[in-house]
Amino acid sequence: MLKFTAEHEWLKLEGDVATVGITSHAAEQLGDLVFVELPEVGAAFDKGADAATVESVKAASEVYCPLDGEITEINQAIVDDPSLVNSDPQGAGWFFKLKLKTVADADALLDEAAYKELIA
Repeated sequence: MLKFTAEHEWLKLEGDVATVGITSHAAEQLGDLVFVELPEVGAAFDKGADAATVESVKAASEVYCPLDGEITEINQAIVDDPSLVNSDPQGAGWFFKLKLKTVADADALLDEAAYKELIA
């Protein structure tokens, strides 16, 4: 199940773990990424905290933690090759996996239809 935030992150929920990345819309707005900094595995974040940083030829931007949780895995491939985020933002360009503190909190996030309405 995919969920979205108003800050342009997507989450793919599998049990109590969410794979998190930025949406295709965000990747298009940023332009070609040249740098990605990811959090440490084991780091705990509150919802809305700065969890990662991306830099493009246009600007630098924060990637926010969509829900309270702990980082269980990062995608080293996008650190090595930031263009993966541009070419496949909602697939191979994922950022990190987050063990959710409270899975039910995901219910408050946007579904795909609501996100598409937000960016329309």
